[in-house]
Amino acid sequence: MLDSFFNAVFGWSININPVFGLFFITLILTLIVTIIYKYATDQKKQKMAKEEMKMIRGDMKKYKEDPKKVMEFQKRAMELSMEQMKNSFKPMLITFIPLVIIFAWLKITYEPLTLNLVGIHSWLLIYIIFSLILSPILRKVMKVY
Repeated sequence: MLDSFFNAVFGWSININPVFGLFFITLILTLIVTIIYKYATDQKKQKMAKEEMKMIRGDMKKYKEDPKKVMEFQKRAMELSMEQMKNSFKPMLITFIPLVIIFAWLKITYEPLTLNLVGIHSWLLIYIIFSLILSPILRKVMKVY
């Protein structure tokens, strides 16, 4: 059932070229996940936490000779990290099951195909590389923190 849906949506891109198809699929999935993260998290909180973390890193460098101060900064950094992790939990829950389903389809679709991206033949590794390139770009363009 879902195979026919995914084949209808993405099959044309795979038919053009399997590597192009994987790039296109990665772009679409990364875009959807980024949009979900943007609207399912409190972006103001995330931005403030990110800026505070940057200040804390600077303060830690500044006071690196004072272990007591550094420990205080590390404690605050840990609190901020936990807060950011809690904020990202909701979008992770929203995206997990759909991504598992899509990855199952990708495995079935790409296992029999021969891929070659600069000597890389694994569809999963190619997906990860594309994702590592596209995700920061989309996050920056869409101002997702």
